[in-house]
Amino acid sequence: QDGRRPSLDTEEVPDAVIPTASKKITSISSPLRAIVRLRRRYRGLKKSRLHLELPREKSADSQYFTFDTSVEHYSVKKCRRKKSRRKSRMVLYPDKTKKYLPAEEKSKAKRCLLLLIAIIFFQILNAIENLDDNLQKYDLDGLEKTMHREVFGQKVAVEGIMELLKDYLATHIHNKPLVISLNGPAGVGKSHVGWVLAKHFRSVMDNDFVLQYFVMHHCPSGVAPLTCEIDLSKKISDMVTRAEIEEKTPVFILDEVELMSPVLLDTLSRFFEPNQTNEFLNAIYILISNLGGAEITKFILQNASTELLHQQKGPEELLSILQPVLVSVHPLWKAADIIPFVLLEKSHIINCFLEQMRREGLYPDQKHIENMANQLSYYTTGDKQYSIMGCKQVVAKVNLL
Repeated sequence: QDGRRPSLDTEEVPDAVIPTASKKITSISSPLRAIVRLRRRYRGLKKSRLHLELPREKSADSQYFTFDTSVEHYSVKKCRRKKSRRKSRMVLYPDKTKKYLPAEEKSKAKRCLLLLIAIIFFQILNAIENLDDNLQKYDLDGLEKTMHREVFGQKVAVEGIMELLKDYLATHIHNKPLVISLNGPAGVGKSHVGWVLAKHFRSVMDNDFVLQYFVMHHCPSGVAPLTCEIDLSKKISDMVTRAEIEEKTPVFILDEVELMSPVLLDTLSRFFEPNQTNEFLNAIYILISNLGGAEITKFILQNASTELLHQQKGPEELLSILQPVLVSVHPLWKAADIIPFVLLEKSHIINCFLEQMRREGLYPDQKHIENMANQLSYYTTGDKQYSIMGCKQVVAKVNLL
């Protein structure tokens, strides 16, 4: 009414008058302002937190003293250290898109190695258990004690026989049969060892799996060698077949082998070959003969002591002498483990008398036994006496009492 224009500062403008562009700017700027305020508040809280945690972290991490106590410098330095540590642990692979290899690829070799170690461990454990089972099955510890108690003067030979038996009977899978050749002069205990072995294996297995073959008895001079060959082959084959069914190892003790004809030796050599079926590979052959007795006697007398066999070179030197002698008789001894039996000393002969008198139920008078031992013949070398006939005449003398 007074003719003046209305002031824009005092009067309200309706919403319809505000342009559309200004409305859009207001809708965008208000969230941005809110974000800026939140960010400023976050920085303020972070600074206050660093002020509170700075003394405790210094004492815990044992930081070195510096004159720069500003919070910003400490926080920046800490962040840089964390970043550098992360970079040092980072491994890049050229042919991979990842910084680290997948877990399954890194552990594959380790798992295979652990699996291999476990398999080997169980195989060793199984072998040990099988060895213990066979030792108990054949009672080889009991056999060893009996051999040392009843066989005089042949400690090295007994240890050699037991070592071969333990190694062979540890498992039922072999690539060749075990052939042990007991060689030495008469009366030194070879046949007695064969008798002890036969008695023991009959007790732990069965009579059907032990064969004692005496050439003079089973193949006398009047019988044709071909007949003896057929008979021996049939006995070995039948026993091997039965033993394979019951998973046992048959034992063949062949005495007086030096009296066998070439036909019989050829038959035995075929059973000793490694290229046979499995049942014929699981067998033990004990060959007893006087072959090589002269060479053993000469070797002992020249060295004047049986203690040489306890040394490392003694048995090797004696075997190098015996091997060509036996192979010259027949090639089957190439497949045999030769066990030499040495001469018996006078003290061993006295032990033979004592043992025989106990078996006969006689009172063992020491003076009487020494008198009977003095009646036998001996080789004399230095201060030692070796019996010429061994214990072979002991039984006859005790029977005369």
